[in-house]
Amino acid sequence: MGVTKGPLEELIEKAGGCAVIDGGFATQLEALGADINDPLWSALCLISNPHLIKKVHMQYLEAGADVLITSSYQATIPGFLSKGLSIEEAEKLLQKSVKLAIEARDNFWTHLQKNPKDGYNRALLAASIGSYGAYLADGSEYSGVYGPDIELDKLKDFHRRRLQVLASAEPDLLAFEAIPNKLEAQAIVELLNEEKVNIPSWICFSSVDGKHTPSGHSFKECLEILNCCERVPAIGVNCTSPHFIDKLIHELRKVYMIGAIKQTIKLIAGISDRGQSNVVPTYRYMELLTMVILILGYFFLVQNWNQFILVSNHKKFNRARCVMVCSKALLQ
Repeated sequence: MGVTKGPLEELIEKAGGCAVIDGGFATQLEALGADINDPLWSALCLISNPHLIKKVHMQYLEAGADVLITSSYQATIPGFLSKGLSIEEAEKLLQKSVKLAIEARDNFWTHLQKNPKDGYNRALLAASIGSYGAYLADGSEYSGVYGPDIELDKLKDFHRRRLQVLASAEPDLLAFEAIPNKLEAQAIVELLNEEKVNIPSWICFSSVDGKHTPSGHSFKECLEILNCCERVPAIGVNCTSPHFIDKLIHELRKVYMIGAIKQTIKLIAGISDRGQSNVVPTYRYMELLTMVILILGYFFLVQNWNQFILVSNHKKFNRARCVMVCSKALLQ
């Protein structure tokens, strides 16, 4: 029996084994003059400067992005309510984060049809969903310590309506980013099943030492939760120091090599901090997997270990060279 391919797998195949995700969003907004020193962070621009959000999406599309991540990482209904908005207005802003990306993608693709260029694919849209700690904006997204009153059901209730609203806007993917503990991963998986969400999701954890989440849970514990969830075809690491990524990739491989025996197919994401846009775009060190991640920010690896999604914060990079080097690094 063949394995049904999802949009992520199809994109990687269509892109020749290497597809590109956009880069740091807040960094680009600030480069355009946005002031996002606020608990809502880049989501503040959904209220004040939506045109800048669309402009950043267009910049990354022009740079060759095959996946756009929305500006909703820190966008939550309680966060918008704290700004004096109504629930209806808050929900419309969440939907707007997806619509702005759709508009940018469709406009760019229409232009390409009239002015064809090699090397571009019709981009997928991933609706970004940050952790409970990201909403708190108190640093707990980096510690994973939410306090004794935060239990599984409370985390599910926190994420539920935002998930429903973002899913209703029809993104291609859902991106749960920088999840700092096992409990929240369990809440997300249960919620996806309860809500019968049919949009493919990826869940990315953060790590402080290359072995554990910030809360102290081992990656093996966290990945066992995801390994039995068909609604999560991709797992990964982000908001993590690049020099830990290589170790984490090997951990992910170990867990999912075992999972493959159970006919479980997962994509593996090795992701450094999306905010790091000042990395020098040199290819001298690209023989090293960790340097590939350091330079390009993001990559996804499918089960056969030689197909990737890469992210670049730079407007010029060599897609073919990236595929060749990444494949070589992982086959060693």
